[in-house]
Amino acid sequence: MKYFILSLFSLLIFTACGTAEQTLTTATKTNNTTNSYWQQHVDYAMEIDMDVNNYQYQGKQKLVYTNNSPDVINNVYYHLFFNAFQPGSEMDVRSRTIKDPDPRVGDRISKLKPNEIGYIKVNSLQQNGTAIAYKTVGTVLEVQLAEPIQPGEKVTFDMDFDAQVPVQIRRSGRNSKEGVALSMSQWYPKLAEYDDEGWHADPYIGREFHGVWGDFDVKLTIDKDYVVGGTGYLQGEPTVESGKKTLHFKAPKVHDFTWGADPDYIHDTLQMPNGPLLHFYYKSTLDQQYLDNWKKLQSDTAELMNFFNEEIGTYPYEQYSVIQGGDGGMEYAMSTLITGERSYGSLLGVTAHELAHTWFQFLLASNESKHEWMDEGFTTYISNLAMEIFKEEKSKNPLARAYASYIALANSGFEQPLTTHSDRYAFNQAYGAAAYSKGAVLLAQLGYIIGEENLDKTIKKYYEDFKFKHPKPFDVIRTAERITDLELDWYFIDFAQTTNTIDYGVKAVEDTSITLERIGLMPMPLDLTVTYTDGTSEDFYIPLQMMRGEKPTTATIIEDWAWAMPTYTFDAKKAVKSVEIDASQMMADVNRTNNIITVE
Repeated sequence: MKYFILSLFSLLIFTACGTAEQTLTTATKTNNTTNSYWQQHVDYAMEIDMDVNNYQYQGKQKLVYTNNSPDVINNVYYHLFFNAFQPGSEMDVRSRTIKDPDPRVGDRISKLKPNEIGYIKVNSLQQNGTAIAYKTVGTVLEVQLAEPIQPGEKVTFDMDFDAQVPVQIRRSGRNSKEGVALSMSQWYPKLAEYDDEGWHADPYIGREFHGVWGDFDVKLTIDKDYVVGGTGYLQGEPTVESGKKTLHFKAPKVHDFTWGADPDYIHDTLQMPNGPLLHFYYKSTLDQQYLDNWKKLQSDTAELMNFFNEEIGTYPYEQYSVIQGGDGGMEYAMSTLITGERSYGSLLGVTAHELAHTWFQFLLASNESKHEWMDEGFTTYISNLAMEIFKEEKSKNPLARAYASYIALANSGFEQPLTTHSDRYAFNQAYGAAAYSKGAVLLAQLGYIIGEENLDKTIKKYYEDFKFKHPKPFDVIRTAERITDLELDWYFIDFAQTTNTIDYGVKAVEDTSITLERIGLMPMPLDLTVTYTDGTSEDFYIPLQMMRGEKPTTATIIEDWAWAMPTYTFDAKKAVKSVEIDASQMMADVNRTNNIITVE
């Protein structure tokens, strides 16, 4: 088991760290239309006063919640993420009991002292001016409403709260390993999402997030010597009084708000032609090699932004910030927190990954707690392609490591289906191989099934139809079906909802006759390369019957293969020397030893 975990770890690509645009406050109100899409909306106005000496802050939050659902809402829930950083929390206990804990967490939470823990304490809460009952349950605030929220109704919640920034352990916190003073992600009481599946008030145990689309108006008061960067557009110049300054940020159409702060930040900017203003925040105390890396990163980040704009869709905000902070790399609204003491290749690679998350999870805001592969996997796919632009010698398959990682998982006996909740994986590294690697393979292999050009069209259409929304897994597949007119539900069902594997083999070759066999349970169409005894070769394509069509191909198309038939025989018409299934290796066959046969 140890060997599997360590081997799988070495294969993971990233261990650091998933309808046209509409006006959210109006176009999402479709409550009276049967089977229409809807999503909730929230407006935050917050005033925060941070004490950088004791890392405590006081907050006032006015939250206007619009119930765009057809349902009457009787309770609401807030996430209090900082409460996870307390001895005995679910995050603490899970980290100390899972067989392969994240080394960044380990047992560190259990050892925190009272002045080192994180907390968010709600002092008062009102609904439309009336005090309401609430209860803190770990990282979730359970709220009993004074009056139910009717479909289409807006309500205002006013909250006063106190909080303490924990010692930096996972993503958020103070005084990181690299000396960054404040990495402020998931730092405020955040209303949980409610959708057609109900509430998503998951406890914060270690993984991912899901939020309500809306607008943020944040006034942050902090020591005047601190440089602050993150989500939102700064409104005018900060006001200074009694050694502290107040910065006013507005962030439209986001589902989170994050910031970093440090008195030693260098703040560089790069204006992209016809694009956003890029911000870079990194400590002036870094060694010269790292300072040089952060300077070099700036123009390369612009290259990455251009690539994603072209391959997915246009970045819609006016700025993006790369901020030294956190404990690895993690995506947020208009920004990423990333550790800065890295080789240049690592700094660029993780920046590519986190920037790609702007599209896959932030703008295509899937529920990454439930469908972690939709953000981590798709981001791995597109960021690996993006990194090719910096290579002199291009990779034959930029996703080769993802395929190898997934196949190692599939053959390990420890795989769980991609429908597994991100907190419910038995092994952290099985989660990583599933979310990052298998998720990337799911998208890359879709290109093998429908053709690369159709995959490119699918990605762009998926972005255009679902940006600023909360897409679900079948939205990806249905988009591909609309592009191709093929039936593709079988693909998602087998590859994501089960641990069925792909295993096809060449069973026999006799003169001109070729017999193939399906060994694994998962169906696939097949690309086949046949080399004849006269030295010529021919490519064949065997359609999958249940797919109801074929991808565009220059290969010779032969008779469909019905999945239930374990073998398939056809006549190549000329004497055969060798046969190979999937020479491109873009099909995730878990045993390639039987994919090729040469006649002696």
